[in-house]
Amino acid sequence: MAYKIGDACISCGSCAETCPVGAISQGDTQYNIDADQCISCGACAAGCPVEAISEE
Repeated sequence: MAYKIGDACISCGSCAETCPVGAISQGDTQYNIDADQCISCGACAAGCPVEAISEE
């Protein structure tokens, strides 16, 4: 199951730095996770300082 980034995202980029497959990119208002590329490892959620990332 892929992860998703919620509205609490502060666009700090921590998640993108920790993603081992590069599935996270900057969107218009926050970062986004490409569900097709996400390997559900949870690295992004563990690295998020505001806990804005959860499993879909």
